Amino acid sequence: MGHTCRGTINLATATITVDDACNFVISNGGAQTYHLKASCEVERQRWITALELAKAKAAHLQQESGSQNSEVQSALRTLGSKVEDLSTCNDLISKHGSALQRSLSELDSLRLTGEAGDKIRQVTERATLFRITSNAMINACRDFLALAQAHSKKWQKALQAEREQRVRLEETLETLAKQHNHLERAFRGAAAISVRVGSAGPGPGKGEASDEDDDNEFFDAMEEAPEFITVPEPLTMSQEPSQELVPLKKRRTRIPDKPNYSLNLWSIMKNCIGKELSKIPMPVNFNEPISMLQRLSEDLEYYELLDKAAKCHSSLEQMCYVAAFSVSSYSTTVHRTGKPFNPLLGETYELDRRREYGYRSLCEQVSHHPPAAAHHAISDRGWTLRQEITVASKFRGKYLSIMPLGTIHAIFEKGQSHYTWKKVTTTVHNIIVGKLWIDQSGEIDVVNHTTGDRCHLKFAPYSYFSRDVARKVTGVVMDKDGKAHYVLSGTWDEKMELSRVMQSSRGGENGAEGKQKTVYQTLKAREIWRRNPLPEGAETMYYFTSLALTLNEMEDGVAPTDSRRRPDQRLMEDGRWDEANAEKQRLEEKQRSARREREREAVNAPHDNYNALWFDRCNDPINGEPVHIYKGGYWESKERGSWEGCPDIF
Repeated sequence: MGHTCRGTINLATATITVDDACNFVISNGGAQTYHLKASCEVERQRWITALELAKAKAAHLQQESGSQNSEVQSALRTLGSKVEDLSTCNDLISKHGSALQRSLSELDSLRLTGEAGDKIRQVTERATLFRITSNAMINACRDFLALAQAHSKKWQKALQAEREQRVRLEETLETLAKQHNHLERAFRGAAAISVRVGSAGPGPGKGEASDEDDDNEFFDAMEEAPEFITVPEPLTMSQEPSQELVPLKKRRTRIPDKPNYSLNLWSIMKNCIGKELSKIPMPVNFNEPISMLQRLSEDLEYYELLDKAAKCHSSLEQMCYVAAFSVSSYSTTVHRTGKPFNPLLGETYELDRRREYGYRSLCEQVSHHPPAAAHHAISDRGWTLRQEITVASKFRGKYLSIMPLGTIHAIFEKGQSHYTWKKVTTTVHNIIVGKLWIDQSGEIDVVNHTTGDRCHLKFAPYSYFSRDVARKVTGVVMDKDGKAHYVLSGTWDEKMELSRVMQSSRGGENGAEGKQKTVYQTLKAREIWRRNPLPEGAETMYYFTSLALTLNEMEDGVAPTDSRRRPDQRLMEDGRWDEANAEKQRLEEKQRSARREREREAVNAPHDNYNALWFDRCNDPINGEPVHIYKGGYWESKERGSWEGCPDIF
């Protein structure tokens, strides 16, 4: 309101507090205090929400208005000061001009003739013209100042309306997010009184009791029967293929500490609501100093699970290791809130660990919009892993959803077993307020296309209202006839265990969606996978694992398109973020120019006619999806040191 009346409280400076379930208090800290009572708790909360929104808006508009008025008035004062300076100059010009003309008149009175007289008359005329022009300039400046003062109110009003419209959505979102956090904290406080909770809190904790809302229940069987699964022995030196013993490269264990910059993710993200984030240029301030190709290569951190799977004689036992491997790739994400660099089209990344661990891996960015990366890894120990991942990401207001699209394939030489599965959705919470934390949710079907075996895995989304263990994953391994042989249980950030199923039956109690629960009697659980501990000081190094710390270490002989050679990423790793942002803009503009050039060369092409260098576009023989499959040649080119076909992208 533009005016006040008796009893008015200015919302911008008011305090709003909750008294009890239905009562609340509005006060200005002085004489005015209102004690209000709603008919129920829900109605009280509706009032609180409406008042808090109005308060946030009032405070913001007051601040904006004051800022706008201050800016405009400051500009007008500066203009006025400059016009005063001009006016002073004009007075001096008039004064000196008059003196000049008097002197000229005195010269003229000497009745000089000939050329001298003509010159004096010419100078007199020019002095007169100069005085007229300077007077006109001063008058124009005065008119400009008068117009600026007359229109200043109109400018302020238009500017205020524009800003008001722009901030309305972000104010609402920010306030609701804070209220949501408040309610969640209140719920946790209440839950702590009624039940014993192991650990609560975002980056949600562990140890809560189970609600048993799943369709399956697991019980340890009483029989002391021998367990079916055996853990394969690690290779001894005598089992290793004979090779010349060459000292392995000592890899780095540290990178420069992350600079302590004050960042506000919300200031960037509020303009991206509902948009596909891969199309929005983001500063390196929100990145981690590795590319998406390097992040994809991190899926191989627990390659030992595939080594063990390759040795299994039982396809069902093999399925357990493959399913555990599909879960293990998420363990690196639990603290990793930084965004990897979007690879440039044609960028590659090699991870050659053949001498140490028997595998080597190659990634290539095969599409820019939508961004897609093809990955191919092969091991001397009898397995191949390939995938093409397209990442779709949407900002939903309070959280960010990242949906990896594409299929992962694992093929084993023994038995020619061919497995496929897809990735689950990653969610980044607390974009607006609070500490960022990451959750994984969804379901994965790991299928053995050779035998028909399958494992159905469930990643339970975190909920403040569930007493279940956080980051929980459960799964059942079944043969082609649907008979359960093993159950898997654990968490995606810590460990997975397996148990052999001795007997299964339908329970009398209904589970989720009214379906009968299946009760599995199992032998004692055995750990099949556990996350590696983070290196010392990881919290200052983007929470990188020991493997991640080595990914961007420069190596001899890699392709000129390798992510290790990317200059903006290297500058960021060195802590030179301003230079990294400038370099990132240069590289993105270079990429846009290359795309425009390709479009000019193929005017009639229905789409971007880009062809990957190391991968062929085809339809997948297993599921028919369009996909890029490694065609060979990279490692041979590296041995020759011949990279003639590589594009110039950096």
